[in-house]
Amino acid sequence: MPDRPRFFDDLAGVAGGAFSALAGLREELDAVIRSGVDEALRRLDLVRKSDLEALQELATNARTGQETAELKLADLQSKLEALESRITALETAQANARALATREGGSLG
Repeated sequence: MPDRPRFFDDLAGVAGGAFSALAGLREELDAVIRSGVDEALRRLDLVRKSDLEALQELATNARTGQETAELKLADLQSKLEALESRITALETAQANARALATREGGSLG
């Protein structure tokens, strides 16, 4: 019976070696598949999620900046229109004053 334990030891050794070989084969297969998938994705010219999210954030910030600039522009345009109206009113008043002074025989400015 001394042969029997040695047989089981040998069998356990063979089984352990087979499992090690299978584990190595699995790792190699994973690497090959990963490489193939990476290459296929590169050929598809896909964008990474992190890059897309960064671009979305940039676009959102740009849109916010544009909206702020549009509001400032509208405010400046209304101020300009108010100033132009005041200038027109002052020029009209000055012209009226000159016309009145001319009729009265005097002169202004």
